[in-house]
Amino acid sequence: MKRTRLFVIGCTGSVGGSVLSVCRTFPDYFEVRALAAHSSSAETAKLAGEFQADRVVLSDPAAAADLRRSCPGGLKVLEGAEALEETASSPDIDHVVVASSGTGAIGALMAALRSGKDVSLANKESIVAAGQWILPLIGRKGQLRPLDSEHNAVWQCMGDRDPASVSRIILTASGGPFRTFSREDLETVTPSMAVRHPVWSMGAKISVDSATLMNKGIEILEAMALFSLPAERVDAVICPDSFVHGIVEFRDGSFLLSASSPDMRLPCASALFFPEKSPFPPVPVPSLQGRTVSFLQPDEQRFPSLRLAKEAARKGGAFPALLVGADEVAVDRFLAGEIGFTGIPSVVESVLEQWNGPVPASLADALDILDEGRRLAAAVCRRLKSSRPARRSI
Repeated sequence: MKRTRLFVIGCTGSVGGSVLSVCRTFPDYFEVRALAAHSSSAETAKLAGEFQADRVVLSDPAAAADLRRSCPGGLKVLEGAEALEETASSPDIDHVVVASSGTGAIGALMAALRSGKDVSLANKESIVAAGQWILPLIGRKGQLRPLDSEHNAVWQCMGDRDPASVSRIILTASGGPFRTFSREDLETVTPSMAVRHPVWSMGAKISVDSATLMNKGIEILEAMALFSLPAERVDAVICPDSFVHGIVEFRDGSFLLSASSPDMRLPCASALFFPEKSPFPPVPVPSLQGRTVSFLQPDEQRFPSLRLAKEAARKGGAFPALLVGADEVAVDRFLAGEIGFTGIPSVVESVLEQWNGPVPASLADALDILDEGRRLAAAVCRRLKSSRPARRSI
């Protein structure tokens, strides 16, 4: 049996780790040929040794130089966006996993699609900011496979059904660690509180986005692009235990939903094995005995980030990219202690209100607007920081 040869971009992140866990579970099915990360040279080298990968691509030149000095013989160390693209389109790669954050892998994603590779995608920023230039490169059904648990769930529910039969899709959210907090309580949230997600194990940025519900808003924008639906046909509900991941409502009034343990190895396995199911479950099968499932409406007054994302979805044009760029900086400044938790949506809203520029006409325009969102947000954060009362020493 020929094994599927993988290139995993973002191998040291939480989703990349889940993909590699699936590869450990099914070594007869998958061969990890190449790995990519930003700057985690030691961890990437360790993974390359474990999976006997012959190439590593690092975004940071200093990290790449360091790894070249210390790497074992036979491991090829590459660096930069061009190396990412060349590896993604290499003839000895069958399947490219894009599990990194940010927009640095957009070129590699497009190169993989152009060269006919299967692609599993867990990168929201690329689709939200540049989906109109990326998605037309898909050459066949099933070539691009969503890895995020919610989009993967909807993708599986859709199957081969006619998109015209879909009334709407509904993404689920856990509600984050502060679902029951009052507005006053939210003012007291610290970075250490915000990164402790009650259900999922994720990186700091996405954990904060989950806590503000911005993550769900960005996922709505991503779902609109992936499934070619307008803003009014994509919604979100709270499912506190994250047992249900996505719901498709059809025009005949019926619903299909995907439910499973909240474990990223499950959507990863579904994407890697598509169109087949994995030979056996990569995680224990949960018991349905005594289980109840409930859905709650998100409170967009206490969590305005979701409202802002929906507004950006309705407006379209430059606003989705602006939102992503502004949120990135606002979360970074919150984690650095420069603004408060409730300052995150305030920063994003200020950036969206300032925009009076044109609609992006090219991929370069879209990435420039993303950068403009970051620049405007940084300026707003500086003003907020200067106006915050200094903390008293105890």
